[in-house]
Amino acid sequence: MSAGSAQTQGNNPVKEVLSAVVRFAGDSGDGMQLAGTQFTETSAIVGNDIATLPDFPAEIRAPAGTVAGVSGFQINFAATDIHTPGDIVNALIAMNPAAFKAHIDDVETGGIVIVNDSEFEKVNLRKAGYPEGYNPLDDDQFNQKFKVYRIPITRLNQESLADTGMGAKDIGRCKNMFALGLIYWMYDKPLDTTIQYLENYFGKKKKLPQVAQANVTSLKAGFHFGETADIFATRYHVAKAPITPGKYRKITGNEALAIGLVTASHLAEKTLIYCSYPITPASDVLHYLAAMRNYGVKTFQAEDEIAAVCSAIGVAFAGQLGVTGTSGPGLALKAEAVGLAVMTELPMIILNVQRGGPSTGLPTKTEQSDLLQALFGRNGDCPVVVLAPKSPGDCFDTAIEAVRIAFRHMIPVMILSDGYLANGAEPWMLPDAHSFDKIPVEHPTDADTFEPYARDENLARPWAIPGTPGLEHRLGGLEKEHISGNVSYDPENHQTMTDLRHEKIQKVCEFIPAIEPHGNAAGDLLVLGWGGTYGSIITAVDNARKAGHSVSAAHLRYLNPLPQNLGELMSRFKKVLIPELNTGQLRMLVRAKYLVDAKGLNKIQGKPFLIEEIEQAIELMLDGSWGSRESLTPRAHQVTVDS
Repeated sequence: MSAGSAQTQGNNPVKEVLSAVVRFAGDSGDGMQLAGTQFTETSAIVGNDIATLPDFPAEIRAPAGTVAGVSGFQINFAATDIHTPGDIVNALIAMNPAAFKAHIDDVETGGIVIVNDSEFEKVNLRKAGYPEGYNPLDDDQFNQKFKVYRIPITRLNQESLADTGMGAKDIGRCKNMFALGLIYWMYDKPLDTTIQYLENYFGKKKKLPQVAQANVTSLKAGFHFGETADIFATRYHVAKAPITPGKYRKITGNEALAIGLVTASHLAEKTLIYCSYPITPASDVLHYLAAMRNYGVKTFQAEDEIAAVCSAIGVAFAGQLGVTGTSGPGLALKAEAVGLAVMTELPMIILNVQRGGPSTGLPTKTEQSDLLQALFGRNGDCPVVVLAPKSPGDCFDTAIEAVRIAFRHMIPVMILSDGYLANGAEPWMLPDAHSFDKIPVEHPTDADTFEPYARDENLARPWAIPGTPGLEHRLGGLEKEHISGNVSYDPENHQTMTDLRHEKIQKVCEFIPAIEPHGNAAGDLLVLGWGGTYGSIITAVDNARKAGHSVSAAHLRYLNPLPQNLGELMSRFKKVLIPELNTGQLRMLVRAKYLVDAKGLNKIQGKPFLIEEIEQAIELMLDGSWGSRESLTPRAHQVTVDS
């Protein structure tokens, strides 16, 4: 925790800190995501800046009590501007031995570790993989390194709810609220927001007033335990962050994509039809959009990925906003149909919320390894526009920009989000509804002047609505003749059409802004990134600049086409570093296209970059100790040379 001043409140001094990183961890049935989400909501409402990192088990239901079944939720809340969920955990709440084992190495030396002592019994210790007869809470190495508080949360929760008449199983489900109440007390947070949520969700929506009251009782019991137990020497307080005045809400990347797509559909006066097959971590976009029927949204859960993308093509053919969403494995299945959308030159949106791969890989972990698939993963010369948001809130703007490009240029646009952005949250200021420009759409109606493959100044074909009298024409996967649209096997025509499809992508460059550096316009080192690496890169570069180094950052939203001034920007710096959550896909493209000797920091561990990892790479680049290697990889919080 960033240090600050201290004041006394009751029997416990309250220490002012600039920021704190808290992680809730327990079995996947312990309600850690709910506890973390509620702590996030409260932190946002009291005015802290926030960044979160939910961590889900990959198995649908891993064996209870095992490390594979641990679910975690990390939140960084601060009185200053932050961009990441934090490098090191200041306080860990471990609800069982498996959670302790999975997360203890991430806690700072001297950090707070609150354990549910009730669960540290022989069977659970064995399930967590500890040796017979060993309890880590009795091990001096942990007690000397951390402030370990052994609290029988399960038993205390049972005692607080003994008079409710509920069964033991239902009572056990409330223990996450006891833990949350305790952390609210420790970090000087009010209970009101969570009480209101519990009463509304269980008492009104679920019509379970007894469950609502039990959870509220447990929440208050945890809070009052902190007040009365007299075992904690210090409480902590994080003040409000200085933010631009406005109305804010907490938003995740998947929520922002959904809201952005709905907004774009209204700006274009088109019906949004979302066609998807459920896949982690993209499924929530389908869930959010399914709940937005009152905005004219239609959702279709297809039987497979191919049916989903083909349905979205059908929507675009019919003149509406067709969107399909998936993750990396699903994008592979959609590849042939995306080629059909390119060949037919229909505007559609493809969401790819990336996850660890290959194959099933790491379904609940983040990665950036689908860049080359997005650019080249189809047969033939088959270009699409590719965009990547940089933060959860930026997913909203990226979704609108994707639709604007698709409709202006009559082309498929792919959005590369990732699991970190999709599930992570940040404060998002609600935009002014009047600040958006309409997305213009025109459909031909004059049969006398209609030419199906004629093109406008952006090389976009006319978007003819099926059934319009006199506008009948051929459409499909076979190559067509320029202007007429008739099927053509002429070699020169195929060359012409291939060149036109490529040139149409490059035309997008005329509408995208020049990339601007964060920092000086020239210097010793440029750190270039894309997608969800933004927060770690910006923070690391800011820290390096405060230390007096000549370092700047640049972040790409437009990956195909790349900004026109990217090559010129890189030429102004002596060295270029590209951190990516893959083996160096953007680095390969930059080296090939611009002949720049860019170096790579490449992490493929299912986790986002730590700020510390990028800081270490910056130091190695600046002091000349990087060597001749193309890339380095972070291991165990240290940047080391790949062998």
